[in-house]
Amino acid sequence: MFKSLQLKLVTIFVLLVLAIMTVAGTFLVLRVYIFHHDKFQADMAAVFTDDFISELQNGPAKEKNYIAKKLSKKSHLIGVDDYRKYYIVNAEDSATIGGMYDEDNVVYLDSSNYRTALSDGKGKRTDFAKPYMDYAVAVETTEGKVIIYVCDSKGELNNEVLAIIISCLQVLLVSVVVVAIIVFFVVRRISVPISTLTKSAKQISEGEFDTKIEPTKRNDEIGMLVEAVRDMSGKFRKTISDFSTEKNKIEAIIQNMTDGVIAFDTKGKIIHINSTARKMLNVEKIEKYKFDKLFAELEANIKIGDLLYLDNNRFCEREITKDNLTLKVSFVVFNNERKKTDGVLTVLHDVTKQQRLEMSRREFVANVSHELKTPLTTVKSHAETLLDIIGDNKTAEIFTNTILNETDRMTRLVKDLLLISSLEGKMVLNQSLFSLKDMINDVVSTMSLVANEKGHRLNFEAVAEIPDYYGDRDKLEQVLYNVISNSIKYTPNGGKINIKAGRLYADFFVEVKDNGMGIPEKDLDRIFERFYRVDKARSRELGGTGLGLSISKSIIDAHGGSIKVDSKVGEGTKVIISLPVIKGKQS
Repeated sequence: MFKSLQLKLVTIFVLLVLAIMTVAGTFLVLRVYIFHHDKFQADMAAVFTDDFISELQNGPAKEKNYIAKKLSKKSHLIGVDDYRKYYIVNAEDSATIGGMYDEDNVVYLDSSNYRTALSDGKGKRTDFAKPYMDYAVAVETTEGKVIIYVCDSKGELNNEVLAIIISCLQVLLVSVVVVAIIVFFVVRRISVPISTLTKSAKQISEGEFDTKIEPTKRNDEIGMLVEAVRDMSGKFRKTISDFSTEKNKIEAIIQNMTDGVIAFDTKGKIIHINSTARKMLNVEKIEKYKFDKLFAELEANIKIGDLLYLDNNRFCEREITKDNLTLKVSFVVFNNERKKTDGVLTVLHDVTKQQRLEMSRREFVANVSHELKTPLTTVKSHAETLLDIIGDNKTAEIFTNTILNETDRMTRLVKDLLLISSLEGKMVLNQSLFSLKDMINDVVSTMSLVANEKGHRLNFEAVAEIPDYYGDRDKLEQVLYNVISNSIKYTPNGGKINIKAGRLYADFFVEVKDNGMGIPEKDLDRIFERFYRVDKARSRELGGTGLGLSISKSIIDAHGGSIKVDSKVGEGTKVIISLPVIKGKQS
């Protein structure tokens, strides 16, 4: 009802004046009542003394109306007027036998004071609740007992009270008007700046950031508030302008990126998508798709729940094919300002050209490797023949053995190149259901012989039940051989190599951990590259080609899994292989 601050304050002050005047008027009226009651009692006590009553009782018996005459002489002291009368009442029959009163005046025979007088006492109590004040006293005469009864109708008192009430109402009316006018202008001086600030703040909250707040010359708290809001408004306007500029820059960058960008909220709903992503995916009404449905149709084999709720899966990559395009899709979880998960950002990178170039390179490597096999075989056979016929020529023997060793190394390299070329192409997996635990045990048993030669302890532990797995056993064995072989090679004699396996959520995992020399952090991102070796001299000495981990990654990728390496120099290396459970094939 009272929406205006000005009206509220005026109403409060008016009600305050009304309350004060009501309390004051009530107190004044009460004091008038007390004064009149006390005065009535004092007047009666002054007239009807014990001596005066004794005089009335002992008056001449033969003189008629002696009591009436004596009372008549005291009427001015009794205060007889239009409102106060006295009566002389026969105690026997309650008949009025004298007094000074009008015909319409009555004796209140049921009055407590009258009944007290009948009992030979003085009835002098007054009661605010009664519409009259009375006084009664008994007088014994020779003709019998009479009651002198004085009654005041409170007419004078009521008139005074009425006059006081009227005066209070008049004062109240004038006070209310004066206070209302004064408060109105005083409050207006306060409320107008506040109202202006409120209006300006509302405009700013509605997006009208150019709203200007006029300065004020006031030096009080209101003036300080206006200046503070003006300063805040200016800074807020600048912040919004800077934010808008940055937003437009980012929007322009995203929209003109060669990569596609899609942002999803935690429920999987698309909250942003740039034009490049629309062109790449070419999905009609893509905004209606949710994360799981969209990437299920694109056969990406990923769920938003895996990204949001699995700590080891907050960033991952998939490769999909759409309309003759090969897209590398990166998924990363992003947080809000409170460090809480707010959604998933997806970046689509077109790697079609790179795939074609990679395919040409693979074909070239495969062809060259194939063409090298025959010359290498010829060189090796001729070197072996020379070794048989050189006799005791030590120099020739050394040179010939060197040729044989290098030929063998080149032959291994050619075999690895042919293998990796076949794996990176359309790899054909000879999949079947087999015991993953038995396979690991077989590899560990075989590699234990090699480990024992270097004094290593090779241990295998199944941390949980390992169900049968559906995959290519031979190729997975090769991965495990490569990983364990690296741990044996690059761990100093007397080392410790632990292998763990189990199932976590929707993945099988195999972990190989050693306490070897470790891998520098700068090399971790490149260890799956072909021919990349951390310590080239040591790798060549141990017969490494730099292709083992690259081959292993290709095999794991073909199974839809992942292989990760965590290592610290001087502490050791940990390799984690994850393989997804294929529904309908294993449980």
